[in-house]
Amino acid sequence: RPTHVLAMSIMQQNGAAIIAMVGKDCVGIASDLRLSAHGQLLAADFPKVFQVSDTIFVGLPGLATDMQTMLNIVKFRMSLYELREERPMPAKVLSHLFSHLLYERRFAPYFVEPLVIALEEDGKPFLSSSDFVGATGFVDDFMVGGSCSPNLNSMCESLYRPGLEPDDLFEVLAQCMMNATDRHAKVGNGAVVHIITKDGVTTRVAKGRQD
Repeated sequence: RPTHVLAMSIMQQNGAAIIAMVGKDCVGIASDLRLSAHGQLLAADFPKVFQVSDTIFVGLPGLATDMQTMLNIVKFRMSLYELREERPMPAKVLSHLFSHLLYERRFAPYFVEPLVIALEEDGKPFLSSSDFVGATGFVDDFMVGGSCSPNLNSMCESLYRPGLEPDDLFEVLAQCMMNATDRHAKVGNGAVVHIITKDGVTTRVAKGRQD
C-alpha cells in the first residue's frame, strides 16, 4: 500500500504552455488554449496571452484565477500611468511593475509567472520574465513558461535560430508548441501565435489535437 502521496504544485493546477521568441526585426509569443483542473478539461479556448498595448503582449502562466486578477490590476495601473505621464507605459516599466506587484505579495503570492514581450520604438525586441515572487530576467533569444516548460525548452533549443523572418518565426513557434504540448496531458487544444513587427500584429491559430 502506498505510504506517500505526490503533491502537485499549485502552478501546475490549470496547465499552461507559453513561448516567446525573437526574430529579425520582430518578436512572437504563442500559447496553448486548454484550461484543465484535476485531470478534467474545462475549456478549449482559454487565452493565456493578452495584448495590453499596441506593441506589448503579456503571457500569464499559472493559476487561472490569479492570472485574471493580475491582468485586471496591471491594466488598471497602465491606465493610471498613461493618464499621469501622457504616454503609453514602456515594456521595461511594465516588467518592473509586475516585479513590484509580485514582490509586495510575496507572503501571500499571486501564483503567476509573467512573460512580457514587445517591439520597442527603435525596433528592438524586448523579452522579460518573472517568477511568482518578482525575480525578473531578460533574454535576447527565447523564453518559456507554464507546466510543460522542460518540453518547450527542449523544442526551442532544437528549432530556434537567430534572425528568423516573421513567417519563419511563426512556423518555429507553432512547431515548438505543437510538439511540446502533444506530450503533456494538461496543455494542448491547439495554439494561438502573435507576431509583432513594425507594421503591426499578426495573430494566427494553429490547429492541434483536441483530445
